[in-house]
Amino acid sequence: MDADAADAAGPGLGPEDLPGLGARLRERRLRSGLTLEAAAARVGLSPAHLSRLETAKRQPSLPVLLGLSRAYAVPLDVLLGEASAAPSAVIRGGSAEPSLAGGWTYRPAGAPGRAMQALRVHVPPDIQDAVVRVHPGEEWLYVLSGRLVLTLDRERHLLEPGDSAHFDSMRPHRLAADTPTGTDLLFLHTLLQSPTSELCLG
Repeated sequence: MDADAADAAGPGLGPEDLPGLGARLRERRLRSGLTLEAAAARVGLSPAHLSRLETAKRQPSLPVLLGLSRAYAVPLDVLLGEASAAPSAVIRGGSAEPSLAGGWTYRPAGAPGRAMQALRVHVPPDIQDAVVRVHPGEEWLYVLSGRLVLTLDRERHLLEPGDSAHFDSMRPHRLAADTPTGTDLLFLHTLLQSPTSELCLG
């Protein structure tokens, strides 16, 4: 059953239960830099259904709320409009849920709501090797294991474990693993509102 059907079948919430929810859903989608179509695809909804949620013509079920929470990388209580405590300064490696985009694997290595995003990234070989990325902000990356080919403009650099790079991400750049098992990175980006999939996959 897809998310549209599950939402229709699941226990619904009345508009009086979560006032302002639709506006918060739209605000968080826009902050994430996602179109209606892209956000809906991430959670298995139709764009029309997500539009109805954002305009409070429909109320989402809990599974859909959880899916939107993951898609927008915000805690569920933020979508619900509840005051949340300041994020912990410590991020435990075992609690970092991985997400996949374009064959790459991402794990959060920093708290949400900060001025930069910190991620642990696994780049498999032969995935998105030809994608050239250009977007606002600065990037810093550190090779943990494997080798990474970093192309900046027309410059080609081979990075070994322990090597790092720091550059303006408006420079056209491309990342590719140069190891049969892939490459693991620590990755920082200064533009928090960039969706994870756009940070590394264009």
